[in-house]
Amino acid sequence: MPKRIAIIGSTGSIGCQALDVIRSHPDQFQVEVLTAGNNVSLLIEQVKEFLPNAVAIANESQWDVLREALKHLPVKTFSGSDAVADLAGFDTIDMTLVAVVGFAGLLPTLKAIRSKKHIALANKEALVVAGELVTRLAWEHNVSILPVDSEHSAIFQCLAGERLNKPERLILTGSGGPFRGFSRHELSHVTPFQALQHPTWRMGDKITIDSASLMNKGLEMIEAHWLFSIPPEKIEVVIHPQSIIHSMVEFCDGSMKAQMGIPDMRLPIQYALGYPFRLLSDFKRFDFSHYTELTFSPPDTKNFRNLALAYEAIAKGGNCPCVLNAANEVSVGAFLAGKISFDAMPDLISKCIEKISYVANPSADDYQLIDSETRRLAVSLI
Repeated sequence: MPKRIAIIGSTGSIGCQALDVIRSHPDQFQVEVLTAGNNVSLLIEQVKEFLPNAVAIANESQWDVLREALKHLPVKTFSGSDAVADLAGFDTIDMTLVAVVGFAGLLPTLKAIRSKKHIALANKEALVVAGELVTRLAWEHNVSILPVDSEHSAIFQCLAGERLNKPERLILTGSGGPFRGFSRHELSHVTPFQALQHPTWRMGDKITIDSASLMNKGLEMIEAHWLFSIPPEKIEVVIHPQSIIHSMVEFCDGSMKAQMGIPDMRLPIQYALGYPFRLLSDFKRFDFSHYTELTFSPPDTKNFRNLALAYEAIAKGGNCPCVLNAANEVSVGAFLAGKISFDAMPDLISKCIEKISYVANPSADDYQLIDSETRRLAVSLI
């Protein structure tokens, strides 16, 4: 029987590439649920092609458009963020791919776990914001969380067969983004257009800006901490411009494993959806003659301060990573809208961490309140 998949965020970059994978393996996967935030026209196209059991649009004002377009098809339609979360735990699915960006991925992730659905997780913010809660619930409900981020998928693959050997160090690689080597002065003058020109990966706007600011590496470090139960001080970030080695693991004897491949997000997506099997693909293969040099260097946390802020946030714990994430989402939106400069983003995030009251052990409701409070504060500071 094909594995029945729910894609939460099917119109985004990860969602569309996941559908490419499913399209290539119709005997392995069946699309059971699709959801989107606002892009109703693309969602309608996807539904007409894959004919899922149920579909939801988070933007309730688009429900009439969705319902009218699909009225002749045997597809259940819903609207609103609560409906999106509910469909993440839909009865007839085997696996939920959480592919939405930002804090919006937390509720669908929690719903899928509580419904005992295995998760392919492309939303790092769910673990950044509420890693202790998410991992504890997954353990209690016997739910597997399979990472989709290329770095965490690489670590997951490197740890295969090493169950009895705890890693000594995790090394997350990053390209360094389009501004690698820039001074603080140069960073203050970069434009949103420049920041969206990632040198190796093609991603959505928010994650592309995070990559340019190195916040993405900070969020990935926090995510890796929760996914693999490794202390943050044993998770290292290195800049690797070629993006061929996606991450590495070092063991107690000094041996290291690395997962390599051409930068293509379909590979970790397919690995997560098909796990524990590797499925045949026509993805581009690595050619050593095209890469005569692989280079590595430490990140510049003096000029790219977001990475340092992420390490500080996870060291403090409690609600600090939640504040970090919410303030970052607001700062990215403000930068893209031309309201603040690129180098003002870490200033805004730092101020929010200073001003929001510390909560040592937040509940699920606390996270919602802290996220909202931080966003209001960040907007007021802009």
